[in-house]
Amino acid sequence: MTALRLYPILMTLVLAAGGGIRLAVAADVPPRAADQPGANCSYIAAPDSVVSQATRVRREIYEQALAFAKAVPQRKTGRKPAAPSQFVRRNLIDQEIFQRLEAGGMLAAPLSGDEEFFRRINLDLTGRIPSAEEMRAFVADRSPRKRDAVIDRLLNSPEFVDKWTMWLGDLLQNSMAATNRSQNQSGRNAFHEYIKSAIADGKSWRAIAYDLITATGNNYDGNGAGVNFLLRGYAPMGPSQDTYDLLTVRAVTIFLGLGHYDCLLCHNGQGHLDAVSAWGTRSLRVEAERMAAHFSRMNLAAYPGNDKADFYKGSNLVLDRTNGDYLLNTKFGNRPDRTPIEVGGKEEKTLTPVYRDGTPAGGNWRVSFALKVTQDPMFARNFVNRLWKAMFNLALAEPVDALDPDRLDPAVEPPGGWDYQASYPDLLEDLAQLARESDFNLREMLRTMAQSTAYQLSSEYDGPWSIAKVSTFARHLPRRLEAEEVHDAVVKATGVSPAYTVGGWAQKVNWAMQLPEPAEPRTDGPARAFLDSFDRGNRDTLPRTASGSVLMWLNLMNSPVVNGRVNAKVSPYLAGLVANPSNEAVVEDLFLTFLSRSPSEYEKTVALRTLANSGTRQYTRAAAVEDLAWALINKADFLFSY
Repeated sequence: MTALRLYPILMTLVLAAGGGIRLAVAADVPPRAADQPGANCSYIAAPDSVVSQATRVRREIYEQALAFAKAVPQRKTGRKPAAPSQFVRRNLIDQEIFQRLEAGGMLAAPLSGDEEFFRRINLDLTGRIPSAEEMRAFVADRSPRKRDAVIDRLLNSPEFVDKWTMWLGDLLQNSMAATNRSQNQSGRNAFHEYIKSAIADGKSWRAIAYDLITATGNNYDGNGAGVNFLLRGYAPMGPSQDTYDLLTVRAVTIFLGLGHYDCLLCHNGQGHLDAVSAWGTRSLRVEAERMAAHFSRMNLAAYPGNDKADFYKGSNLVLDRTNGDYLLNTKFGNRPDRTPIEVGGKEEKTLTPVYRDGTPAGGNWRVSFALKVTQDPMFARNFVNRLWKAMFNLALAEPVDALDPDRLDPAVEPPGGWDYQASYPDLLEDLAQLARESDFNLREMLRTMAQSTAYQLSSEYDGPWSIAKVSTFARHLPRRLEAEEVHDAVVKATGVSPAYTVGGWAQKVNWAMQLPEPAEPRTDGPARAFLDSFDRGNRDTLPRTASGSVLMWLNLMNSPVVNGRVNAKVSPYLAGLVANPSNEAVVEDLFLTFLSRSPSEYEKTVALRTLANSGTRQYTRAAAVEDLAWALINKADFLFSY
């Protein structure tokens, strides 16, 4: 459905691009001077960086896949890319993808082998690598349903809750400190517990969105944990309208993928979004302000108590007022001046909320907004698009925060001069409908994706490959592990667990994926430095990225997180290998434990030679085992889900 325009003057119904009915005014609202893009507009300042976002994402994934293929040994399975007709089409995902590949005369990568699949599904669903024992058992299993069975088991594991609590915490930006208004330790912990419980209990994404948009209470309380989401929408150094705007931007970006509202709340889209969004181009600032008006009766205030012994000191309260509007009367702050608009020859100085489909708010304005957001066609599209990116490493529509409603509905041709934004428009819409039918159940959507043959294709592609093929998903696209996954892979492989302290928590933390935010563990400098070197961001000013760096490699080689664990005197696992007299068994187990695969012939020869040359006073067997473990941690495939 496209955005709708509604004003209290004569209107005529016209068909809108995007398949909906749009309310068009007979005479448009005259633009205010402040609504025109100015020198501070990011698009006007650097248009190429805005226009090329989707292309950059695809190129990064393409180059990453090529670099990964060169860095790891060829698997020599003898399996070649095959015609799409040879693959089992297990669900709607396979129907769409293999039909497109077949129509385009493209070959698909072979199905992943058991080792490749088992490592991938463990990392993608739980953030943990499998043990050697788990890998052997899976490979030996002859059940035709063993892949479905492991998917079901992982979806219902505690590790799944840890991984997706981290994912959702990133999306909702749960952190103790922020540049606008901090949640503080108690608020951060309350919100983390809410998120973790929501994942564990299978709470609907629709219910989560409703909870957060309509939250009231104190941000330190468990029953007011959603207030922390609203708190991060506070805009300092400006009028209250700046806060209403930022709250709207956060809500529609996270829940609808419509990040262009951040632009539209400064000025009209025309002349600014022309090259990136058909919907944005025809959208007006006043329409965005009417969306922001839904928050104009929300009151955010600091807790008044100042007693150091008071648990609530430093907390914040959110309540709803019975009156209030969005006033067009500002001349300072974070956005251009808000001045009265002329509607039907009359000057209007206040705005009441109208949703983007033209529906005026009724009753409690935030409740009205939450209901409209969760019923918006973009809500389902955004949900499945983000999950697809998490599982396939490239979204169906990129960038995920800059979706274009006018170019997503497969039933309606995009406006002239535009293409569909999604690489598979029908698939995105079908998955969105499936999400609605499951009431936005996270596990069910991930199960559908993981069970598809398309997800289970190999990342190895022995044939011509180009950047144009990346978004076809004819092969699995390798994903560099996140900081917490790398840390936890080292911990699980060596069997040496940390015991991190987190402020406000009685229990120690043994896995990085269980930390409440990327700034932790604050009390362990080396661990924090190791995790930070993998660009985990801070949920405020720095986004999480998969960019590599010299610092990352230096930490893999030298950090106490690694070197303190590849020590046979510390690691019971490595000590057991030192005591094992079979060099062949030691090498096989090391590769399965650290890399989830058997060694190539060359790797096996080098490893066996290393062990054969040990056993002297100068080079002990323990030192050889430790060196091999260190070397495997520093191999490229240790860092990837592929």
